Amino acid sequence: MRSIGAVKIIAASDSSLLVEFGDTVSQEFHTRVLALFRALLAEHDPRIRNLHPGYASLLIDFDVLQLSHEELSAHVRELDNVVPVSKNASARTIEIPVCYDLEFGPDLVDVAEHNAISVEDVIRLHTSSTYFVFFLGFSPGFAYLGGLPEKLRTPRLITPRGRVAAGSVGIAGEQTGVYPIESPGGWRLIGRTPHRMFDATSNPSTRLEPGDLVRFTATDRESFDKMRSQSSH
Repeated sequence: MRSIGAVKIIAASDSSLLVEFGDTVSQEFHTRVLALFRALLAEHDPRIRNLHPGYASLLIDFDVLQLSHEELSAHVRELDNVVPVSKNASARTIEIPVCYDLEFGPDLVDVAEHNAISVEDVIRLHTSSTYFVFFLGFSPGFAYLGGLPEKLRTPRLITPRGRVAAGSVGIAGEQTGVYPIESPGGWRLIGRTPHRMFDATSNPSTRLEPGDLVRFTATDRESFDKMRSQSSH
């Protein structure tokens, strides 16, 4: 293990390196993760096989036949010292319309009761915050969003659903997110967006990327149906 100031570099496996900036969920730590992630991406180094950003860490998979842990550690040390950390002044802000009808939000009432507020308050609070995309994971295009108001924090379901429709908007603990494809899931569902969050035929294939800012806007069922019809063509 090596230290670069407050940064720890760990040999995670024979062909991977874990760079840790902290041990808590923090936008400050994550901006440093993204700075290193983007700097390595920009180099287009064929010896780097994959980059996996997390809340406060970056896992780097590399070709062990062309690069050693020591060489990569030294390069990471250099980049961390010279790459500027963005404060998201130029981050994209993506607006996502959501229909909060009970048909699409089967857990909407449970979230309200858990937090001793009304359903209207759940919707108002969910659409009042600006969320930060920490990283993508779980399924293609699934963005973990930080910034959920404290009054909406609700534990995930004890037993996950076997099927969650694409576009479903959920809450789990301190986070919210949108299911990009149909899949099992245990997040509390409070609504659904008509937007396609993942399309393998598009470039980029995901609507959201790490570092983006997200705003949810409430829409009625008629508008939802119209937007969904348009997005399918």
